[in-house]
Amino acid sequence: MMKGLPAIFVSILVSLLLHLQVAAQGGSEDVPFDKAYFPNRKAELKDAKSAIKEGDRIYDMGVEAYWNLAIPFYESAHAFNPNNAELNFKLATSYLFSPYKQRSLGYAIRSYELSPQYAPEQIQLILGRGYHLNSRWEEALQAYTAHLSMLKSGRRIDGEAISRVEKYINEVRNGMVLSEKMERVWIDNLGPAVNSSAPEYAPLISTDESLLIVTARREDAVGGLLDESDQLPFEDIYFSRSREGVWSPLQNIGEPINTSGHDASSGLSPDGRTLFVFRGSNKGNGDIYASQFVAGDWTKPKPLGKNINSKAHETSAALSYNGKELYFISDREGGQGGKDIYLSSWDATREDWGPAENLGPTVNTPYDEDGVYLHPDGRTLYFSSKGHNSMGGNDIFYTEKVDGVWQQPVNIGHPINTPDDDVFFVVAADGRTAYYSSIREEGFGDKDIYRITFLGPEKEPVLQVEEQLLLASDDRVPELSLEPEVEIRTSKMILLKGVVVDDKSGAPLEASIDLIDNGTSAVLATFHSDKESGAYLVMLPAGYNYALHTTADRYLFNSMHFDIPDTAQYREYFKAIRMNPIKIGESVVLRNIFFDYNAFSIRKESEAELERLLQLILDNPQIKLEISGHTDNVGGDAYNQELSENRAKAVVDYLVQQGAPRERLIYKGYGKSQAIADNSTEIGRQENRRTEFKIIE
Repeated sequence: MMKGLPAIFVSILVSLLLHLQVAAQGGSEDVPFDKAYFPNRKAELKDAKSAIKEGDRIYDMGVEAYWNLAIPFYESAHAFNPNNAELNFKLATSYLFSPYKQRSLGYAIRSYELSPQYAPEQIQLILGRGYHLNSRWEEALQAYTAHLSMLKSGRRIDGEAISRVEKYINEVRNGMVLSEKMERVWIDNLGPAVNSSAPEYAPLISTDESLLIVTARREDAVGGLLDESDQLPFEDIYFSRSREGVWSPLQNIGEPINTSGHDASSGLSPDGRTLFVFRGSNKGNGDIYASQFVAGDWTKPKPLGKNINSKAHETSAALSYNGKELYFISDREGGQGGKDIYLSSWDATREDWGPAENLGPTVNTPYDEDGVYLHPDGRTLYFSSKGHNSMGGNDIFYTEKVDGVWQQPVNIGHPINTPDDDVFFVVAADGRTAYYSSIREEGFGDKDIYRITFLGPEKEPVLQVEEQLLLASDDRVPELSLEPEVEIRTSKMILLKGVVVDDKSGAPLEASIDLIDNGTSAVLATFHSDKESGAYLVMLPAGYNYALHTTADRYLFNSMHFDIPDTAQYREYFKAIRMNPIKIGESVVLRNIFFDYNAFSIRKESEAELERLLQLILDNPQIKLEISGHTDNVGGDAYNQELSENRAKAVVDYLVQQGAPRERLIYKGYGKSQAIADNSTEIGRQENRRTEFKIIE
């Protein structure tokens, strides 16, 4: 003790000298939580040490998933003393297992500045992760390389640790390449109607972007319970609807979809009428359930069959536009490694999903694949993967099917992909917009839902689809309209939506809509209109000559025709399907009966339509039909009259050959006398060249 000075002054002087020394060194000295450094702050020091003790209790459990819970305690102590190497190290480590991983870097750098020798091997890994997650590629590579050198020079070689850091190094190199070319996109937060301070993630959308479904962990979760592992509410499924581009406030979808446990959005059919739900189990695995939207309500979810669900972990699912293929994620044995993408086809005979097939090593990797999504065009598969050329964690990839074979996946690029996990990416029908969850500083807290707009190449010309696609329109439907053109359309498909109604009353009808390939007469898909609203939504991938047949109880079928070349770009149409009751005087235009030019021989593409007409005749033995032929105004009257009559007769002859009673069929030709469209345009003339049937008895 210094002579002549009271003990209290000596203590203050020592403390002052210590702090001056730290200041002189640029604040780079490791300051312990010791009373000598914090005189007259006994109570604050006690609180800080108490906070560290509670943080250490969680940290020392060794369960990385829990480390996030230690952060508030460590932060409290850090506010008191930010210059402790060990505390900064533990904060850096804890943040790596939190939603805000990027924040790890500042603490890791500070720990290293304060004491380079504190956990020298681990700090290089933590620094590498921090630099990596902040896209500071060169510094990440340097730290990872230093850590790898230490691993290889150690007395005990840890092969697993070496493989892990080598993968990190590869991800950094991928990031260097991918970040050189920034994709032209807008990334916009969906705003407070959808997002909150709670986590919102795993977005799903209907094809026309009218319905958004997400998973969230909010206080209004069904059951109101907290998950003990992270003290957050259990997952529930929520929904929002878009009105003129504005999303309604997110609402809990309620029971029976949600339960008191974890319920997560797993997949949504393109028409928005089948919802796949993930539910975990006490055994640590999880299964996929399906719910149907019927008459305005969701049915109780039912587990998918044994070919989908197993003793392993099944998570996300994606249904093809025709409902005949289901892509899903599973970590079952026999895969490429970790979680893989599997395909199951619908078995109509057994009315169940068939055996699952692994998509193979082109798509799946030794690492995890997740978040599978099949675009309604039927040819583009999106998914997340920790393999391929990921720039860190899960990246979003897509692969296209060419001649029935999935091609090498392509990384969707930066800034959509980041060094952190990017999972659950869904794309709208037009291919220009997508949705995913992300954690960003400008967000509302934790994960938020974002909308991505793809701008495409600069100065790209507007791509048009030929107006001949409108040949299926009905001039009695004035509400037929086109969506406004945008700069670029990328999807090769047509989206047809509208309502099915009674032609006279306008009342909505529950109906079945069969999508038929006229080239093969095969039914590609069956859609249904809503019982209460009559609304329907049909996806038409490019490359087919389609017939659409709509049927409803006690009504004549409705016939439409779409010939969509493989080069057609995305367009969206609204079409009211008007149904006529089965009664005398009602008629239907048969839009899928085709003849060669100036001839009356029926082409093969007409078979599906004629089979529907034959079935109508056989199912209704009380009716008698008139089959009529009509032409445009090109050519002489006598010629057109004869041609129309011969075509009508050809239809009757075909039906009789297939089993229809001849006495219940007559044929007539009307030539150009009963035009239903303007003969001054090619579209109008094609509308007038038609075959009809009418109930006459």
